Amino acid sequence: MLQKLAVKGFAKERIEPILKALADENWQSDARYAESYARSRIQKGYGPTYIAYELRQSGVDIGNTLSFDLEALAESVAGGWIALLLQVYSKKYGDGPAPNRNEWAKRRRFLLQRGFTNAMIAEFSRFHMARGNDLK
Repeated sequence: MLQKLAVKGFAKERIEPILKALADENWQSDARYAESYARSRIQKGYGPTYIAYELRQSGVDIGNTLSFDLEALAESVAGGWIALLLQVYSKKYGDGPAPNRNEWAKRRRFLLQRGFTNAMIAEFSRFHMARGNDLK
């Protein structure tokens, strides 16, 4: 909020005490904002890396927001990150035949751009191969 007001020409020295007073009275809460923002992004199919990056860009450090748990939120909204990754993948690519290595590389880059980690994609890949969809 400080950044948005500063861009509109308000003096930072005058904004800070007002924002502190609003936060003290619980009118302004980074935790509530972060949770609401993250929930909407999870519902749109974005992963934890992307969400954390966007929150940092907005001036919210989720590491310092004690009452906000991104993992628990993902679990309650989408059943966890792997379930969300599967949903995003299925929506984009369906359940067709296994892709060749070049196509898998493209799909992997797509998932990385959506904010899923390498570890999540590797776990998904193992799941995908366990279903008999070997990557050729």
